[in-house]
Amino acid sequence: MSTLKRAPKHVGAWYWELEEITPEGPERDVVAATLTAAERFAEILRAYELLEATRVEQAWYVPGRGPTGLTTALSLPVTPLGDPQVTERVLGSRPCGFPDALIGSMYVSGPGTWYDAEGKARREPGLIKMWLLPDSNGISVEVSVHHDIWGWFDFSGRPHPEVQKRNAPRLAGALEDITSHFGVQPETGEPTYFGHAVGYGISTDDADENGMGLDVTDRL
Repeated sequence: MSTLKRAPKHVGAWYWELEEITPEGPERDVVAATLTAAERFAEILRAYELLEATRVEQAWYVPGRGPTGLTTALSLPVTPLGDPQVTERVLGSRPCGFPDALIGSMYVSGPGTWYDAEGKARREPGLIKMWLLPDSNGISVEVSVHHDIWGWFDFSGRPHPEVQKRNAPRLAGALEDITSHFGVQPETGEPTYFGHAVGYGISTDDADENGMGLDVTDRL
């Protein structure tokens, strides 16, 4: 059950262009390479309690015709994402009405753990969102966050430094480890009404005369 307010657009996002991992050749090899990259991202995020990958989704398109408008989803077993069994299950989820469809993008999701101001651990579905796009230039991976626990202010503009202190360093540590592992510096996502990434953290609004930040709850 969700206990946090979630923004419809990201609070911060980071993109890695993994040009060294170019999924060429048969479709099975492309899917396997994408899932292997997803597995390593998920391992690092899990080490920081940010993501327990329990679900993978595939958006399908037909070459020359565009998106099918269909997404298939699979619950993940204990087997690692990069295991050949997962590749076969993903390929087996191809919509039967589009036998020539290919995977345009993939999403890996699951719950994560955050800590409240008193240090109590709480589980939250979709704490981290991971999106992967395989193409001829390599694999692009996006990690994004949609909650206010990473910033100095909550969505109503109230400072919550204890919450930020217990959560933001874990996110920063995971992002740094991902960068170190792949040897690729991420690009940050475009600013939204709810915030934007700065380095491996989230932007901080200028406080008003009462020490409050921007109240964005009108768009939640």
